[in-house]
Amino acid sequence: MLYYLFNWLDQYDIPGAGMFAYTSFRSLMAVILALLISSIWGDRFINLLKRKQITETQRDARIDPFGVEKRGVPSMGGIIIIVAILIPCLLLGRLDNVYMLLMLITTVWLGALGGADDYIKIFKRDKEGLHGKFKIIGQVGLGLIVGLTLYLSPQVVIRENIEVEKPDGSIEVVHAAKEIKATQTTIPFLKSNNLDYADDVMGFMGKHAQTAGWVLFVLVTIFVVTAVSNGANLNDGMDGMAAGNSAIIGLTLGILAYVSSHIEFAGYLNIMFIPGSEELVVFICAFVGALVGFLWYNAYPAQVFMGDTGSLTIGGIIAVLAIIIHKELLIPILCGVFLVENLSVILQRAYYKAGKRRGRKQRMFKRAPIHDHFRTSLSQVEAGCTVMFPRPERVFHEAKITVRFWIVTIVLAAITIITLKIR
Repeated sequence: MLYYLFNWLDQYDIPGAGMFAYTSFRSLMAVILALLISSIWGDRFINLLKRKQITETQRDARIDPFGVEKRGVPSMGGIIIIVAILIPCLLLGRLDNVYMLLMLITTVWLGALGGADDYIKIFKRDKEGLHGKFKIIGQVGLGLIVGLTLYLSPQVVIRENIEVEKPDGSIEVVHAAKEIKATQTTIPFLKSNNLDYADDVMGFMGKHAQTAGWVLFVLVTIFVVTAVSNGANLNDGMDGMAAGNSAIIGLTLGILAYVSSHIEFAGYLNIMFIPGSEELVVFICAFVGALVGFLWYNAYPAQVFMGDTGSLTIGGIIAVLAIIIHKELLIPILCGVFLVENLSVILQRAYYKAGKRRGRKQRMFKRAPIHDHFRTSLSQVEAGCTVMFPRPERVFHEAKITVRFWIVTIVLAAITIITLKIR
């Protein structure tokens, strides 16, 4: 809104009004405003949650093995994150930009889905929350909206990379003058770093390859949104864990969005140029600012939990951001922590069911998701149950596990950026 106001004032040569034309200025304003909202208003909102006794049943049962009381800590703190994202974006973003609109829809959509889950847990006293099939329907629905919008919107275009041989034999990468709609995505570690869902994967379908490529792209979008939002949800099991990891991932995606929106940087890095994606930098700055401000209260020992309202939302935001900038195939590296959390739960359940069929009590890990494995001792495992991976035998402090997961995410973020040059 302010963008349009100051753009109008700039026509009358009002001093300073032209600043809002710069993405860098609006991005810095977004991160500051989001940080202030989540940290200052967040304190008042937490006090409101405490007065209303809005706490999860399963959270009330948590007792830190090192003696810190976990009962009575309010949940649904994800509302703080959502509000701190939406206000800066509505004030500072360009609301006629399809990418900004998709991110706002993602935030509200998954915030409502997670909020419904938290509502059932807290007010209905049902620790299972929203039935799993309804979560999947909500996530698939969002994936369809995002995928079809990117397919149908005329604003969603790219400029392809073209390799030009110079007289001295060297190769220079330039961008095509014409903007096109394409199903291309960046694939890491390969010299020809663009994979086209239509030509490279569905090329065998001949004249129907382009249509089939877009269908495949929509299916990939649905899968990525579902997987990453669930991974972030599983990662939200320790104070500050999901917020810290997501802020690091968001900052990395912000860098990728910025270079993708800058034609010179995109040419130098040999990645596709995406016109209009600079508005994503404004959104990402608000996203990171909101998470850092929330971390002020969510760091160990937490004064508030984000709940599914926050974890599903931040996971979906990360997924849709990666899809928009055509970097979804980098997700397994960048969101490696989320991937491992998902896999640990899948493996734990499969191993347990296999043992049950043979009449055995067995676990692959002491507890899943994997971060719980490191804060659980063997004495806490069910009596008579064997554990495939019992190490480490000692229990680590929750704060130490969280920081170490942050460090792993920082390393993975660095590797993700490096893949743009390692081919």
